Amino acid sequence: MNISRLAITNILSKPSTTLLSLLLMSLGVGIISILLILNNYIEKQLDNNLRSIDMVVGAKGSPLQLILSSVYHLDKPTGNISYKEAKSLNKNVLVDFTIPLSYGDTYKGYRIVGTNEKYFDLYNLELSQGKKWSRSMQAVLGSSVASNKNLKVGDKFFGTHGFDDHGHIHDNHAYIVVGILKQSYSVADNLILTNLKSVWQVHEEHDDCEDDHSHNHSNHDHSHDHHSHDHSNHDHSHDHHSHDHSNHDHSHDHHSHDHSNHDHSHDHHSHDHHSHDHSNHDHSHDHNTDDYSNKMITAMLVKFKSPVGLVQIPRKINEETNMQAAIPLFEINRLTSLIGFGINTINIIALIIMLVSGISIFITLFNSLKKRRYELALMRVHGATRIQLIKLIFLEGLSLSLLGTFFGLLISRFSLVIISSFTNQNQSFTNIDLSMINSELLLLIAALIIGFLASLIPALSVYKINIPKILSNE
Repeated sequence: MNISRLAITNILSKPSTTLLSLLLMSLGVGIISILLILNNYIEKQLDNNLRSIDMVVGAKGSPLQLILSSVYHLDKPTGNISYKEAKSLNKNVLVDFTIPLSYGDTYKGYRIVGTNEKYFDLYNLELSQGKKWSRSMQAVLGSSVASNKNLKVGDKFFGTHGFDDHGHIHDNHAYIVVGILKQSYSVADNLILTNLKSVWQVHEEHDDCEDDHSHNHSNHDHSHDHHSHDHSNHDHSHDHHSHDHSNHDHSHDHHSHDHSNHDHSHDHHSHDHHSHDHSNHDHSHDHNTDDYSNKMITAMLVKFKSPVGLVQIPRKINEETNMQAAIPLFEINRLTSLIGFGINTINIIALIIMLVSGISIFITLFNSLKKRRYELALMRVHGATRIQLIKLIFLEGLSLSLLGTFFGLLISRFSLVIISSFTNQNQSFTNIDLSMINSELLLLIAALIIGFLASLIPALSVYKINIPKILSNE
């Protein structure tokens, strides 16, 4: 007697009840499988993107927002901080290295991030094409950016101010693609990397346009009528920049006015003084240099040499500066605990569905047993043992559980493919590993246990079957 064939035949003979049992089991397994895969993916992504970052320094605000925006690029930044102040962390003996980040522009949903080449080392980024930037307005694209936007080395593009597609387009500053990264399965796949100077250059000129500070002083005629100024106590602070006033006509007519208590602050832009007598003036010249001490950045990623840095430096920054220090590991643990509550709730619902499917399998087998009593009695008469009949019942129940689990796993994979196709590229699930994970093996075991328990009572009923009574009634 072929028990397996009989079990399959019995299952197919009741299509409506069989489909109901399979549907319930598939839904329960599918929901839990999706949650398990996503949870596994998120944990890997969090760990992979966190790398060796011990601390993130940024503007005052939400520490979690700072981590999400600076490490994972999933939120808006808390603000800007002084590059000079943040860079001073390098002087601390407990600091191994720092990586500055400056952003605020996007290209069709992908963030443009100004940084330095240490960012490549942080995520072990390798180039598939081209090279790294060598000057301003050159960009290196993440693999997802290049493929999704069909960009290649040599192409030009313009950034958009803000984090959506409705901001001001910086159409007077074109980025040139000089390199494309290999897929790293990190946040860098969805970033456009450039140097800090590029971001500063674009934003400074954008701000100048907004503030209407675009002045041309080349032909201005400044007439200063000073009447014998006594400059002995004057404090003149000349802040020289890049304007050329070589053609200015300055006429100074000195008479007998006493301005001993006047504080004159002249903000001249690179004046070429040929006839001024500054012998008694106190001049403070602040020239723009390449140290960019007056520039702003969005955040600074920090790696410590010793765990002692985690104890001392964050508290000092939070208490003594205008910046805030956030610990990624702490904030991510707090985030996952919040997310975990919701995931556990959904898991409980899915388990309830699986239990309901077990009840459905039980009802299917029990009702089938009532209708098949005469058939089972005849099988006993023709030589089938009690053990064989019990095996038949268990095989039917376990087959329903296995089929439900199989279809549930298929549903989860199909659902994840659909999710990835409709998800924003910056939060893409295209890198999800759809292969069987360890936790799904436990799910399979749970489904088999449910099938076994659902078959237990019908199997005991078969064991106690009264052959003479059943045959005589028929």
